[in-house]
Amino acid sequence: MNQNYLQVKDINVLALAYIGDSIYEVFIREYLLRQGIVKVNELQKKAILYVSAKKQSEYLTKMIDGDFFTEEEFQVIKRARNHKSHASKTTDIRTYKNSTGLEALIGYLYLNGEKGRIEQIMNFIVGE
Repeated sequence: MNQNYLQVKDINVLALAYIGDSIYEVFIREYLLRQGIVKVNELQKKAILYVSAKKQSEYLTKMIDGDFFTEEEFQVIKRARNHKSHASKTTDIRTYKNSTGLEALIGYLYLNGEKGRIEQIMNFIVGE
């Protein structure tokens, strides 16, 4: 990928959330498989405990309350939460914006090559 094309900090936060969502999902799926869960129905039920907008919003709030993020990371989250977006059909707008903020941060870190920091965030989420 040619990062000279566009600075990561200039990428639209919804595009960051788009890639962050997939990185987040892969981490959770791999985590569950490593826990020995191999039945697809059970994987799906367990994944919802981590990947729903409501749960992502809860995790983000806990991390913010615990001063988990750097100032730079928090700015990405705020930019994503403040971005004008459509209303979600499945959750309230605040929950949706919080989950978008977390996903955007994951995308931002991923594109910046900060996979270790993503791992720290995801380990916090899964309780490790």
